[in-house]
Amino acid sequence: MSVIDEIKQKTDIVDIVSQYTSLKKAGRNLTALCPFHSEKRPSFFVYPEQQSWHCFGACNSGGDVFSFVMKKQGIDFGETLRLLGQRAGVTIPSRFEPDARKDERERLYQANETAAQYFHNLLLNSPAAEKARNYLASRSISAKTVSDFQLGFSLNSWEALKQYLLERGYAESELLEAGLLVETEDGKTHDRFRHRLIFPINDSRSHTTGFGARVLDDSLPKYLNSPQTPAFDKSSSLYGINLAAPAIRQQNQAVIVEGYTDVITAHQNGFTNVVATMGTAVTEKQLTFLKKLSNAGKIALALDADAAGEEATLRSINYENSLDIEVKFVILPKGKDPDDVIREDSQTWQAMVDGALPVVDYTFTRDESLAIDRLLPIIAMIKDDLRRDRYLTKLAELSGHAYKKLELESTLQGYLTRQKVKEPKSAAVARVVHSLHSSPLEEYCLALLLQHLQLKNKNEGLLAEYFENSENREVFTAWQQTDDLSSLKAWLDTTIWEHLDALINKKIPSNRIEQKYANCVLRLREKFLRALETKKGAALTLEAETGGTVAEMAKLKEQGIEVSTQLREVFTQKASRDWEQRR
Repeated sequence: MSVIDEIKQKTDIVDIVSQYTSLKKAGRNLTALCPFHSEKRPSFFVYPEQQSWHCFGACNSGGDVFSFVMKKQGIDFGETLRLLGQRAGVTIPSRFEPDARKDERERLYQANETAAQYFHNLLLNSPAAEKARNYLASRSISAKTVSDFQLGFSLNSWEALKQYLLERGYAESELLEAGLLVETEDGKTHDRFRHRLIFPINDSRSHTTGFGARVLDDSLPKYLNSPQTPAFDKSSSLYGINLAAPAIRQQNQAVIVEGYTDVITAHQNGFTNVVATMGTAVTEKQLTFLKKLSNAGKIALALDADAAGEEATLRSINYENSLDIEVKFVILPKGKDPDDVIREDSQTWQAMVDGALPVVDYTFTRDESLAIDRLLPIIAMIKDDLRRDRYLTKLAELSGHAYKKLELESTLQGYLTRQKVKEPKSAAVARVVHSLHSSPLEEYCLALLLQHLQLKNKNEGLLAEYFENSENREVFTAWQQTDDLSSLKAWLDTTIWEHLDALINKKIPSNRIEQKYANCVLRLREKFLRALETKKGAALTLEAETGGTVAEMAKLKEQGIEVSTQLREVFTQKASRDWEQRR
C-alpha cells in the first residue's frame, strides 16, 4: 500500500470537514453551509460512502479529502499529504531513504526464482522425477506448458535445496524468511518441499513469490503451500496471474477456478484469462486487483459446488456492492472440475463461461426454497438503490413473489441487521476507503497520456475535474504544463513520484491507442456526469424537503437539465463510436 493509500485509509472526510463547518444528516449524506463562500442555505454536501464532497453553490466544484484541505488551507498536494499524514500517524518517507522492506522482498524473490529454476531442472532431467513426468503426461500437459509455468520437482531429501541455495550465497535466515526451509524445535532447518510436484507462484510482475506442491502418492497433506512471508500473501495471490494478465486486460474478464491444474489445462487450451485461488475462498484483495486489471470488473467464478456454496455465493453480492464489479457463477457438471471439462470438450467449457449466471439466478439453481431467506438479508444491506432494485426485481421474477412484498421484507431485514450489528466507525471507514484507494479508469487514461505523448495533440475534451482522485488530478495538471516526461517530475511533489512511475510503467497493449484514449475520455466524462446528476438530484430533493426558495429550486433544476443534456451527448457519441468500430 502506498503512503497516499494508507493516509486515505486512516482519514475520514467527515472528521476533516466537520472541523470547518457544522454538518447535518441528509439521508445517507451530510450537508452544511459551504466553508468556502458565504451563504444562507446549505449548498455543500459530503458523501461518506464515496469519501468525497461537492458544493452546488458559488464554488460548483468538489473532490476528495485532499482537494478539500488544499482548497481550504491554500496549500499544495505535498503539504496536504504531510499534514494529513501527521494527523493520521503515517510517516512520509524521504525520497532519499532506501525502502528496506522493498530490498528484503527483492532478495526473497531472487531466492525463490533460483529455487524455481532448480526444481524445474530436476523435473526435466532427474531420474527421480520420472513419476512426476508420468503424472503430467497422464494429465495431457505438454512440454511447452511445463516450461511456461516452470513446473518443477523436489527431491526426497531433507537438505538438497538448502545446500544448493547456500552454495549460491543465500543465508539460512533468508531461506527461512522465504519459507523455503522449516525450523525444528531444536533449531535445525530442513527443506519444506520434499518429493513433490512443484508449482511456482508468481505475481503480476512475474516475481516468484512462493510455491505450491503436490504429493505423488496417497500421503497427506495432498497439497502444501508456502507460508505467509514478506513476499507471499496467499489471500491476495492468484495462481497464473503473470500469464493471464494480458488476456484479462484484452477480454475485460477474469475467470477464477480453484486448482493449479485447472489453470494449466485452461491456458494450454487457449483460455488464458483463467487464474486460481489455490483452494482458498475468494477474497476482496483478489477481486480488487482483478477489477483494476480488467477495467470492466467482470468476474466469473468456476468453483466446486462445496467451495461455491452459500458463503461464497452471498459474499459475492457484498463484493459487487463494495467493489462495483459484476460477479457471475459457472455451473460445473456434478463431480467435475474445470480441468475435466476442458480436457473432454473445450467448446463446452467456453459455452459454460459464456452462460455464467448472476448470483440471484445461481442461488435459485442451488436451492430455490431457501433462495429468498438467503438473499433478502444481503440485498437489504446494499446501499446503492439501483443495484438493490435490480436484485429485488430479479428475485421477484424468479420466485413469483410480489416486488412490493420483497421490498418491504428487505427493508425490515436491513433495519434488524443494522440494529444487531453495529459496525465500528473506524472499521466502516476502512472498509469503504479500501475500495476507493484508486480509480482504474482514471489511471488507465493517465497511463495512455504518459506513455503516448502524441495524444497531447488530440483534443478529446478531457478536463481536470473528471479526475476525482487528487493525486490523479495533480498528474494530469502537470502533464498539461509539460512537453516531456523528463520535466514532469519537476512539477510534482516527491510524494507523487511513486504513483507517477506506476502509471508510466503500467502495461497497456500498443494497438489502437487513439481509439482507446477517445473511449477512455468518453467513459470518464460519462462517469463524472452520472455522479453529478445523482448528487444534484439529492440536492434538489433536500431543497424540496426543507422548503427551498423558488430561485434556489429553479437553479438546481436548470443545472440538472444541463447535466442530462450533456449525458445525452455522451450517449450519442458512444453509439456513434460503437457503430464505427463494428463497421
